[in-house]
Amino acid sequence: MAKRDYYEILGVAKNANEAEIKKAYRKMALQYHPDKNPGNKEAEEKFKEAAEAYEVLSNSEKRARYDQYGHDGLRGGPGGGFGGGMSMEDIFSQFGDIFGSAFGGGFSGFGGGGGSRRRVNKGTDLRVKVKLSLKEIAKGVEKKIKVNKLVGCQTCNGSGAADGSSFNTCQHCHGTGQITRVTNTFLGQMQTSSTCPYCGGEGRTITRKCETCGGSGTVKDEEVISLNIPAGVTDGIQLSVGGKGNAAPRGGVPGNLIVQIEEIPDPELVRDGTNILYEHYISFPDAALGTSVEVPTIDGRVRIKIDPGTQGGKVLRLKGKGIPSLNGYEKGDQLININVWTPKNLSKQEHDLLEKLKDSENFRPNPTSRDRSFFDRMKEYFQ
Repeated sequence: MAKRDYYEILGVAKNANEAEIKKAYRKMALQYHPDKNPGNKEAEEKFKEAAEAYEVLSNSEKRARYDQYGHDGLRGGPGGGFGGGMSMEDIFSQFGDIFGSAFGGGFSGFGGGGGSRRRVNKGTDLRVKVKLSLKEIAKGVEKKIKVNKLVGCQTCNGSGAADGSSFNTCQHCHGTGQITRVTNTFLGQMQTSSTCPYCGGEGRTITRKCETCGGSGTVKDEEVISLNIPAGVTDGIQLSVGGKGNAAPRGGVPGNLIVQIEEIPDPELVRDGTNILYEHYISFPDAALGTSVEVPTIDGRVRIKIDPGTQGGKVLRLKGKGIPSLNGYEKGDQLININVWTPKNLSKQEHDLLEKLKDSENFRPNPTSRDRSFFDRMKEYFQ
């Protein structure tokens, strides 16, 4: 099933500012919050859908990629591992402050009642650069990269406790993760809630820490990560691999791996959007008599025909030999610009031969029949 447009989900215009997007998300999130719709799967899905839309549109970098490439700019192709929906843990840990005290100073996070708002730890994101050749960009590629990162401690299964169960309920927040204070004002009593400073919002404390990780639940290690990079990516674009960043302290939600694409310049071919450009030089006799030549393409070398009387600046088009667009709807061409090479050093025999030919009518320029491709290209450029 195709994903809905994020602007449509939140009911905002594409030029909506940050405040309008936040207001629209809060309205939807409160409407479909699990605590207001217990056991309602449809409401839960709309709650997650709104959070996913807000997560993208509230981030200027992600929003710019989405505006340019759509959903494909935020994820890879089938099985690629990029993008993906948000879990309840993601939503409550990232956007819980938007709800304020709308649910009695907190919310359960899973519609389970109780009004508690325990903090869910979030791992930090990692950033890596991946270099791709023009051929890899045109075809799409699977890359395996080795990343130094924080992973869950195997000794305590990421809990941070020595035996995995050495915990006490926090005596200050009584397991809710929140400290609630009631203040008397001239308007009456005001209730405020904040994260418990004694347990960090987790609602429990460790009685005996794991000796391997020191109670953090994470250790440094290496991981080999497989990336399925879709065809058509551009230099500088960033793709996100969900859950492949640093592990979170004590079994929280891992961060993401941000992959920045770096395009390796090709020694022969030049990329121009989805098109491939190539400059090919031929001799004057070949231009006059016609010939066939080999030229490089992304798929290997191919032979093309040069017609007799070809003028310098003639552009030949190889249909469909360019780069596919990231959304997969179209594919560019390869444009071959033909240049006629003028020799700089002539032998006496060559000089005398050209002297005999230069007065021939066929060797005089004819402006009325010259190739107009240069002017056509300039016209397209300035449009």
